[in-house]
Amino acid sequence: MGPRALGALVAAALTLPATSAASLPAHGVFVPGESLGGIRLGDTKSEVLDIWGSRHGVCRDCRRVTWYFNLQPFEPQGAAVVFRRGRVVRAFTVWRPRGWRTDEGLELGATSGALTKAYSDLASRSCDRFTAFLRRGNVRTTSVFYVYRGRLWAFGLMRPQLSPCP
Repeated sequence: MGPRALGALVAAALTLPATSAASLPAHGVFVPGESLGGIRLGDTKSEVLDIWGSRHGVCRDCRRVTWYFNLQPFEPQGAAVVFRRGRVVRAFTVWRPRGWRTDEGLELGATSGALTKAYSDLASRSCDRFTAFLRRGNVRTTSVFYVYRGRLWAFGLMRPQLSPCP
């Protein structure tokens, strides 16, 4: 490569936007009624990218724009966000990512008994193959704890008018 080509390459690199060091947290924290791994309901697409980075897949068959963030390529564990009018209306973990917990220390994989002991004010809703335990926050937020085969499988945060069942 000659000096001109090298100079052009350096100049081009300097005009590229800086890449974000943000990524989906390996050990995310769910704060019921507030946030999931730093994502809040109402966040914009740009804010999600700033927090979880740009490495995500887009669901082709979803009714609403849905982004999936995997902890490792080609592995299902991770989290997702659903948008309406460009803002997050739902955020949830996918496939019980290891190390995710509530701000009070309840980890994914805990028993349903540990869940109801930690959060006694839960309503339940049966979905196809799992149970969604709902905790109403303010008028704009519902926290969801998904239980599969007696174990806490996922966390979720959603707008109250949405169904917890996919």
